[in-house]
Amino acid sequence: MLTQKLAVVTGAGRGLGYSVATQLAVAGCKVLIVGRDAEAIGEAARQLQQSGLDVLAHVADVTDASAVAALAARVRREFGRCDVLVNNAGVFLEKHDPALPKAASVLAVEPELVAEIHACNALAPLRLIQVLVPLMRENGWGRVVNVSSGMGQLADMGGLWPGYRMSKAALNALTRLTAKELEADPTKVNSVCPGWCRTRMGGEGAPRSAEEGARGIVWAALLPDDGPTGGFFRDGQPIDW
Repeated sequence: MLTQKLAVVTGAGRGLGYSVATQLAVAGCKVLIVGRDAEAIGEAARQLQQSGLDVLAHVADVTDASAVAALAARVRREFGRCDVLVNNAGVFLEKHDPALPKAASVLAVEPELVAEIHACNALAPLRLIQVLVPLMRENGWGRVVNVSSGMGQLADMGGLWPGYRMSKAALNALTRLTAKELEADPTKVNSVCPGWCRTRMGGEGAPRSAEEGARGIVWAALLPDDGPTGGFFRDGQPIDW
């Protein structure tokens, strides 16, 4: 069933997104990897193609509405379908130096920086959902995975890094909103926390590899027809919002 499915993975030039793309391609999907760095996304596609995987590259800054529209136009024109959308692209722009915690305080952060983080982590997924979910509905099958974080959990909200935390809480709200609107539809929408992974964002001290973090995302991307929707998961298990 997966052989002809098209998956779009954003932020896939390296790290977590690259691992997600790899695992989806191994599972039999054609994968369109998206990134704003043309050299990085092109090299990532070449590496995966050399491994015999069905992967294509697309250069786009997902915070740019015109670039997202162009991506959707290409997907419709070349493939006529979109079955999986993994909203993985994200940024953590606030200072996270443990020696200078006050620099990341809600009382000190620049609101403009918060808006910049929100544009990538929450508004870009909204734009992508708006242009690609209609294709899923036309074909009667779809999976949307919003890559979130435990740092956005209201149930266990800590202090510091308000831009990142607020953006991921907003992304979780987008998951719930979209799933509710599509509850009578075969398209499933879920948030996934991959855990703290060794990526450029997570740092070398993180306990999990990108491959480990990607597994839970891929699980949500390939859910069976009786799988859950509107949930928040880590490693395939539900977690609190």
